[in-house]
Parts: sequence; structure tokens; C-alpha cells
Amino acid sequence: MRYQRAIFYVPVLALLAFAISGCSDGHNFAGEEATRVEKESEKLAAEATFAATTTATRKASAFAAQTSAARAAELKIPYNAGESPEFARQSGWPVKCSAPLSGAILPAKRIVAYYGNPLSKRMGALGEFPKDEMLKRLKAEVAKWQEADPATPVQPALHLIAVVAQGEPGKDGKYRMIMPDAVINQVYGWAKEAGAIMFIDIQTGHDNIRSVLPRFEWILKNPDVHLGIDPEFNLIGSGKKPGKKIGTYDASDINFVTGYLQELVKKYNLPPKVLTVHRFTRNGVTHAKNVLLRPEVQTVMHMDGWGAPWLKRDSYKSYIVSEPVQYTGFKLFYHNDTKKGDPLLTPGELLKLNPQPLYIQYQ
Repeated sequence: MRYQRAIFYVPVLALLAFAISGCSDGHNFAGEEATRVEKESEKLAAEATFAATTTATRKASAFAAQTSAARAAELKIPYNAGESPEFARQSGWPVKCSAPLSGAILPAKRIVAYYGNPLSKRMGALGEFPKDEMLKRLKAEVAKWQEADPATPVQPALHLIAVVAQGEPGKDGKYRMIMPDAVINQVYGWAKEAGAIMFIDIQTGHDNIRSVLPRFEWILKNPDVHLGIDPEFNLIGSGKKPGKKIGTYDASDINFVTGYLQELVKKYNLPPKVLTVHRFTRNGVTHAKNVLLRPEVQTVMHMDGWGAPWLKRDSYKSYIVSEPVQYTGFKLFYHNDTKKGDPLLTPGELLKLNPQPLYIQYQ
């Protein structure tokens, strides 16, 4: 609704002043009286004008407040982006899939992970702090999630970037660096110390996931080691440098990965593997509806963007909820999410999302 400011006039006072001023050539008394009346009229006019203005302002303010309240009531949205049960239902949630196999982590538990690399303080919480402090901080986050949702046990995790995309091609021209086994074993030892599971994360650069993934069978054959793949840094198709363009994975790439993990589970008689697929753009994953679900692999589409809470919720709705696969995840950036003064989303706020994310990652 629009409103107009109220306008008040004082015509009687104005006419009176005008009439007396027309008698200015009479006797002195009359002139003095005219002057007095004129000044009094001006005073009254000024007071009336002030009263009219303040009354109009008060009325306008009151009206604006009422209409703002009315508009707020009319436009009040019961759910933030990503929270609507109806939108989730229309999008296809919950996803129909086979019952979890014995030993499966999801959906009975929620995974809370620290992400990064111990060789870099800038890649995430896993490497930003000394080991003991890092594990202490992770334990504190786990406790917050357990308090927020007592019904869902929390499984701590360390998510290691084991293949790191590079801005330069390197000797093999692949724009990626594979971490030494010693670094991987070091983080694996930390995970065991903390009662955590471990994720091997792969940023392929210009390498092919079909070539690099088998390199990690030696660690993935352990029952408490899982996998993450990052479409952002898969640039073999575009030929662009990592960091210059956002990469992509197709459903066919993800199906190769889940097929590989499925065979690994069967070969070593393992509980199901968890696969996280990072995503924060429409083209980050193409043909998502063609991703195959396999009982041996629990696939998490992981919302990986950073920014203000509203933007993160929008991304979750647009790229995770609207294209169901199986389970969902949500990443929180200690620094990037808050660098413009925005608060970090809390467990309670994230639990309002629909579907609720079962994998939470802190970077």
C-alpha cells in the first residue's frame, strides 16, 4: 500500500493577516494594532504550521508503522530458503533408496568434520591449528551438535585434502599435488586418536578421477576411511587453471566413483563407504538425476559455498534440495562466512533445513 502525507492549511489566519496588512495607512494605533495582530497571526500561523507538520509526521509514522506491521504479517515467510517441507517434498525428498547395510553411518549418525591439510594453515581448520588444539576444537563442535540434536549421535571426522589442486602444471602437467603417504598416515593417526573417521579428498586439477582414485586403495580399504571429490577443481574438460574457473563433474564421473567404492567394499568386506560431493553451482554437478545409488555407498551432496547465511541457504535450496540424490551436507567457513560481519550459522539454524544435513564440515 502507498500513503500520502497529510497537508494542513491555516486559511483563516492567513486571511486575517492579509486583511490587517491592508490597513497599514490608518492611524498609528491602528498601525500598531495591525502590527501586533500581524505578529500574533504569524506566531499562531507558525504554531499551527508546526502542529500540522508534527501531526502529519506522527500520523504518517503511525500509519507507516501500522502498514509495515501489516505488510510484515502479510509477507511473513514461515520458512527461510532451504527449510520448507513442502518444497522438499515437491523436489523429491525423502529419496527412495534401499535400507542401509550393516555398519552404515548414515542416517543413524551425523558426521561433523574438520577439513584441510596439515601442511597449510590456509586450507582449513584441520591444518590451521596445532594438532592438539585442532582436535580440542573439533570435539567442542561435536558437543554443540550433540546438544542441538540429542537424538542423533555425532561422528567426528577429519577430512584431509589428499590431492591438492595447483595453479601451476607441475612436472606431469596435471595441476595437482598428491600428498605423500606419510602425511596421510599422520592424519589417519590423529583420527584414530580422536575416535574419528577419515575422509580422503581429491581435487583432480587436470588429472582424471579414473586414474587417480585407485592410487588410494591402500588407505580406502580401511573400514573407517571414506572419500570426498571436489568438482570445483576438476578442470580436465575445460583445460583451465584451477582457481581461474569453476570445474564440474557429470553423473557419469560420480557413478564411476561409487562403482569403484562398491567394489572396494565387496573386495575387503567393508561397511558402506560415505562419498561427499562438493557443490555450490548449478553446473558443479551435471545430470544429477542420473547419479546411481548403490547400497555399498552413501552419497552426500555437500553444499560447499561461502557467504552470508541467506546466500548459503539459497545455495542449499537451489543446488542440493532441488536436485535430490541421497543425503545432504553443509560446509561452514570460520573465516570466509564471517569476513563481512555475518554470523556463522549455528547447529540450531542448520537443523531447520529440510532435509536436515547429515554431514557438517568446518573449514
